Amino acid sequence: MGDTAAGWLQAAVLVAALALSHRPLGGALAHVLTTDRHWRIERLVYRAGGVNGDADQRWPAYLRSLLAFSFVSTLFLYAFLRLQDHLLLSLGRKPVPADLAFNTAASFVTNTNWQAYAGEATMGHLVQMAGLAVQNFVSAAVGIAVVATLIRGFTRKRTDRVGNFWVDLTRLVLRVLLPISFVFAVVLVAAGVIQNFHGAHAVATLAGGRQNLPGGPVASQETIKLLGTNGGGFFSANSAHPFENPSGLTNLIEIYLLLVIPFSLPRTFGAMVGDVRQGYAVVTVMVLLWAASVVLVTANELYRVSSPAGHAAGAMTEGKETRFGIWSSALFAVSTTLTSCGAVNSAHDSYTPGGGGMTIFNMMLGEIAPGGTGSGLYGILILAVVAVFVAGLMVGRTPEYLGKKLRGQEMRYASLYILTTPALVLVGAGLAMAFPGERAAMLNPGPHGFSEVLYALTSAANNNGSAFAGLSADTVWYDTGLGVVMLLGRFLPMVFVLALAGSLAGQQPVPVTAGTLPTHRPQFIGLLTGVILIVVGLTYFPALALGPLAEGLR
Repeated sequence: MGDTAAGWLQAAVLVAALALSHRPLGGALAHVLTTDRHWRIERLVYRAGGVNGDADQRWPAYLRSLLAFSFVSTLFLYAFLRLQDHLLLSLGRKPVPADLAFNTAASFVTNTNWQAYAGEATMGHLVQMAGLAVQNFVSAAVGIAVVATLIRGFTRKRTDRVGNFWVDLTRLVLRVLLPISFVFAVVLVAAGVIQNFHGAHAVATLAGGRQNLPGGPVASQETIKLLGTNGGGFFSANSAHPFENPSGLTNLIEIYLLLVIPFSLPRTFGAMVGDVRQGYAVVTVMVLLWAASVVLVTANELYRVSSPAGHAAGAMTEGKETRFGIWSSALFAVSTTLTSCGAVNSAHDSYTPGGGGMTIFNMMLGEIAPGGTGSGLYGILILAVVAVFVAGLMVGRTPEYLGKKLRGQEMRYASLYILTTPALVLVGAGLAMAFPGERAAMLNPGPHGFSEVLYALTSAANNNGSAFAGLSADTVWYDTGLGVVMLLGRFLPMVFVLALAGSLAGQQPVPVTAGTLPTHRPQFIGLLTGVILIVVGLTYFPALALGPLAEGLR
């Protein structure tokens, strides 16, 4: 079978698997977030933490719980990294330097999983399992918990309660993330991903030399790094490493895992608001943006070769694993940058200006197609609020979305949400280019070097975690600066989402009238898509013009 036919076949299989998962998983998530029944183990967790599982919180209390949990998680992981030489299964690894430990702790707590270190050479097994992997579970659950409060804001009326953070967190980990991760960890082990507690093994090579092959509990961490759209690889090569991703089959499974929850959450949204058509409208926009990006990146890598080696090979094979090829690499690259995952199976730095530029643009859209676990859905719902507001301005009436009026207060929260990430990206990139020492960290001159810096700041602010490899990011300035950007890029938007949820929950729903904008029809799908591309995409156009666009015109 030719590469083109195989590429189309794997895309069709992926879409079919996601479509089959959309309804059952979305419905299960809706049940988890709405049921009044607690499992016995959940009650034990609540009792141990002194939590009343039957009491809802106001949005400020929900926010304080979320921030307190995340703050303690950051301190715990930082201490774990600094003390790893005293821990079991450390494999003789040294303590992680202070600036890198801060960067890594901020990275994993914020669901970014930016890695400025070589995984197998820096972390012991216990730190990987009890430090990094644990944060993969809870940071993913935090994102889903936040979008649950926003949906409750639309469904509740005349109340100041938006849910219970501790209940949401516990249920999502125990009922959703752990069971799915266990099943797929077994699947990955059966497919060839390693799972053991070994250190490095010295083996003889075919040339007569010796090579150290690392071991570790990889399959269990691989599953949640993708399912939770986290992205941190056990090995430095991430999903390009044969022990993490040994074949085309595991590659397809991994792409499915990083997309399945984000693409199922719109069904959860539709089920919770009592109108599944609303969920279908949202997921349609997500699919349109995802499919367009897949086509553009694949076409650029196949046909717009930008080097002599690419011309000789007939495509841009530099930086791609031969066992995956162009189609699988492009599909993975698009899916990981349109979610907040950051796992990679190829070197994005080696992509064409058009292909690499699209991976940056995917993140700049806010990673909403389908986005991270929870963060993608609340991001696109914020943009839906803006789209409804724009439509209301056109017809001269107070905009309404799902029965709630969008007044000045709601629009302030939505506007602050949209402006936060671009401000972090553009200010951060400007500072990096202003300091000679940080410019020296660019290993490539000109527009491509600027693209490396722009990619790093975009990845950090959007909590993605992938990178253009040509930037020497393990410096005190980048470790500290990117860590701060990751924290602000994660928690400031959550503040505005929770505030918006509380404001909506306090309203009395208004009845649907002849002047109400239908938000489930093709017209609204087109309007929302246009708002995403214009309001969000054009914000970054000047920066893109200095980087990938300028490089492509050279």
